[in-house]
Amino acid sequence: MIKANHPKLTSWVNVKPDSDFPIQNIPFGVYSHLGSTPKICTAIGNNVVDLSALFKAGLLDDCGLPTKDIFDLALINDFMALGKQVCRTVRNRLSELLESSNSEFRDNLDLRIRSLIPMNEVEMKMPVKVGDYTDFYSNKNHATNVGTMFRDPDNALLPNWLHLPVGYHGRASSIIISGEPIYRPKGQTKAPDAKLPSFGPCKRLDFELEMAFITCKNNPLGSSVSTKESENYIFGFVLFNDWSARDIQTWEYVPLGPFMAKNFASSISPWIVTMDALEPFRVNGPNQKPKVLPYLQTNGNKSFDINLEVGITPEHSFEKVVCRSNYKYMYWNVNQQLAHHTANGCNIRIGDMYASGTISGPTPESYGSMLELAWKGTKPISMPDGTERKFLHDGDTVVMRGYAKKDKVRVGFGEVKTKILPAK
Repeated sequence: MIKANHPKLTSWVNVKPDSDFPIQNIPFGVYSHLGSTPKICTAIGNNVVDLSALFKAGLLDDCGLPTKDIFDLALINDFMALGKQVCRTVRNRLSELLESSNSEFRDNLDLRIRSLIPMNEVEMKMPVKVGDYTDFYSNKNHATNVGTMFRDPDNALLPNWLHLPVGYHGRASSIIISGEPIYRPKGQTKAPDAKLPSFGPCKRLDFELEMAFITCKNNPLGSSVSTKESENYIFGFVLFNDWSARDIQTWEYVPLGPFMAKNFASSISPWIVTMDALEPFRVNGPNQKPKVLPYLQTNGNKSFDINLEVGITPEHSFEKVVCRSNYKYMYWNVNQQLAHHTANGCNIRIGDMYASGTISGPTPESYGSMLELAWKGTKPISMPDGTERKFLHDGDTVVMRGYAKKDKVRVGFGEVKTKILPAK
């Protein structure tokens, strides 16, 4: 067992039972306080902990860190580049410092005042510089639903889907942090009864409930990463909302797939929950038939039991939870995704982001997009203010949350929350 994951650990910092950030989590993010320069932090309960302050106080001296303060930075790429073993050592040390019987940090009142800050006083920043972003299409329920809607229910999955993790290269520059609004995208669409396309604001704006992993290690161009090696390259996970303009997508996606329908924005949660923290929540994934090729084969529990939900809040109204799903429904796991991505010699870099694809469960209430929940607009969803949603409206705020729970320990991701503004 990783030391910081022990289920009996408690902290001297007050942590509520339903908190996403107990001592067993220790995620990493970047914050700014009252306009200060952004720095790297972790979370405990309803507080952020300034890691630069702990470093300067000498409390992280034996963690294998460089002499220069790696936490006094606005991005965590350089910290991740130190390797998973160093990051694990730091996480274990932070757990020690926050543990209820440890007085090193607890009894240093001056340090506590400088470094332990209520979350409601800080602004969370984009934690990583994302060099490249890939979006997979790895959930069988979602792929089957979409194939059923747009093709033949008997041939919902294309011939390659059960043999490889389908994906496409997305736009890294438009990945944004929770709290930053998006503008309704504009583009070219074509109504079924129209002879020619037209240009204007998207009429079928949608969310996609996803998670994304972030890599912390490079591989050279021309080399591949095996399924056995892949976890050495994965630092942690965030919640990921892959915004989609369905009407733009329908017109443009043949023959090369998503472009304008996807590249206008993707939103992530600010806290990176490490793969180490998710170890206790491993589960076996779905049985894969037919048997995959040898380079994609894995052994053991490679999926994670992470509860997910999506809520929609119309402007001047209340939130309605429209989806409850789980990451364990993924057909292709992260080991397979990274192995396939690099099988042709594609190089990966520190800070690259890989989204899962829409995470839909087996039942209608667990579908991970409005396209599925309202079934292509034929089953509108009622909102608290009396309105209905086939797709998203201007003024709507979409929030996604996720957490894993076992042995009375809850490890969560916080939320990714985004408001939709009218097209510019």
